[in-house]
Amino acid sequence: MGITKTEIFTDHQNRLALSLKALAHPARIAILQYIIKQNACICNDLVEELGLAQATISQHLKELKNIGIIKGSIEGTSVCYCIDENVWQQLKKQFNDFFVDNVGINGCC
Repeated sequence: MGITKTEIFTDHQNRLALSLKALAHPARIAILQYIIKQNACICNDLVEELGLAQATISQHLKELKNIGIIKGSIEGTSVCYCIDENVWQQLKKQFNDFFVDNVGINGCC
C-alpha cells in the first residue's frame, strides 16, 4: 500500500481529514456523547457505561486527545476528561464550512 501524500493537500483538508478519522469510530462518538452529557468524566465511568475494556477505552481517549477535542486532568488516581470547548467550536466550523456548498446533480446520476 502506498504512502499518503498529505503535503499535496491544503492544511484545511488535512485537519478536516484527521478530525474525521479520529471521530470515525462509534466508541469515540459514544465517549464524546457521554462526556457532553456528564459535563466531565472519569475514565472508569466510561468502562462501566460502554462495557469496553479499560485498555480499549484508554486507546480511544488517546485518539480523541490527539486531535485536542478532549483534555484531561489528574484527580487523585483518576484522570478526568472534558470537552475542549475551543476545539469543539473549531470542529463545528470546519464541518459547517465543508457542508455549506450546495450539491447539484445536474442530471448526471
